[in-house]
Amino acid sequence: MAVAAAAYAGKYGIRAWQAFKARPPTARMRKFYEGGFQPAMTRREAALILGVRESTPTEKVKEAHRRVMVANHPDAGGSHYLASKINEAKDIMLRRTKGSNSAF
Repeated sequence: MAVAAAAYAGKYGIRAWQAFKARPPTARMRKFYEGGFQPAMTRREAALILGVRESTPTEKVKEAHRRVMVANHPDAGGSHYLASKINEAKDIMLRRTKGSNSAF
């Protein structure tokens, strides 16, 4: 009787492990913004570009700008267009400009 119980437990354990491995992957990373750029950058769009909230303090905005810019800098293989949008997003978040003044 004990051998049969152990066999059934092993059988269901193997099935459970296979079902666990076959489950669809879950998003463990934050999902990035998939839209394009708006004609005039808004504060919401600037926050999405930098990966911060709209109410983020100045120091956190500067840290986020640096982190995103290092990853997308033209000297490191990034795009001039993206770099200009990242700089524009920082200016919007720090309230230095009111509209879009991108060169592109």
